[in-house]
Amino acid sequence: MGFGYGYGIDIYYLLLVVPAFLLALWAQAKVKGTYRKMSAVRNARNLTGAQAAARVLYEHGITNVTIEHISGELTDHFDPRSNVIRLSDGVYDSSSVAAVGIACHEAGHAVQYAKNYAPIRLRNSILPVCNIGSRLGIPLAVVGLFIWGTVGRYLFWTGILLYSLVALFQLVTLPVEFDASRRALAAIDSTGMLAGEEYKGAKKVLTAAALTYVAALAVSLANLMRLILRNMNRRR
Repeated sequence: MGFGYGYGIDIYYLLLVVPAFLLALWAQAKVKGTYRKMSAVRNARNLTGAQAAARVLYEHGITNVTIEHISGELTDHFDPRSNVIRLSDGVYDSSSVAAVGIACHEAGHAVQYAKNYAPIRLRNSILPVCNIGSRLGIPLAVVGLFIWGTVGRYLFWTGILLYSLVALFQLVTLPVEFDASRRALAAIDSTGMLAGEEYKGAKKVLTAAALTYVAALAVSLANLMRLILRNMNRRR
C-alpha cells in the first residue's frame, strides 16, 4: 500500500490526524462553553477584568504596563513590544468570573517578561522562523513526497525540519501558558479577588483554555508523524 493508502484511503490521516483534529474541536468547544458559562457569573467584589489585571501588576510592582480595550471575543493578549495588556469586549469592563480569570492570565504574561521567565523568551526568539515553517513546512514536505531522488529527499526533510519548529514552538508554549495561569490563580487567591466557587470557576476557564494549546501540539505532531510514515512507506 504505497504512501499509506489502502483502498484509496489515507490510513495515516485517519489514525493520526483525524483524532488530533477532533481533540482540537473538542478543546475549542470546551473553552467557549466554559467561557460563556462563567461570563454569566458576576464576582462578589464587582471587579472588572481591567481592574483585576491592574491588581496583578501592582502586586508584582510592575508600573510600565498599560491596559487597553480591544474589540472581539477572546482576543485578549499581552503585547511585549508596547507593554500593553489588551482585553476584549467581554473582559475589559466585565465583572464576570471569566473576565477576572482571563485578565489575570494576561497580566501573568506581563509578569513573566518582568521576571525574565526563560520559556517565554525562548518562544519569542524562535517565533520568526516558526512563522516560515508554518507557511512552507507541509507544502515542501508534500512536494518532496512526489519527487524521486535527491531533490525529493531534500525538499521533504527541509519541510519536515521547518514544520518541526512549529511543533517546537507549540511545545514551548505549554509551560508559558500553564505558568501564566498559575501566576494568575496565585494572585487571585492571595489578593482575595475571587474565593470559593468563583475561584473554581476562574480555574475552569483557564484550564479549558490550556487544553487548546495541548490540542494544537497534538495536531502538529500528528501531521509530522503522518508525513514521516508516508515517506517511509514510499521508500520501501
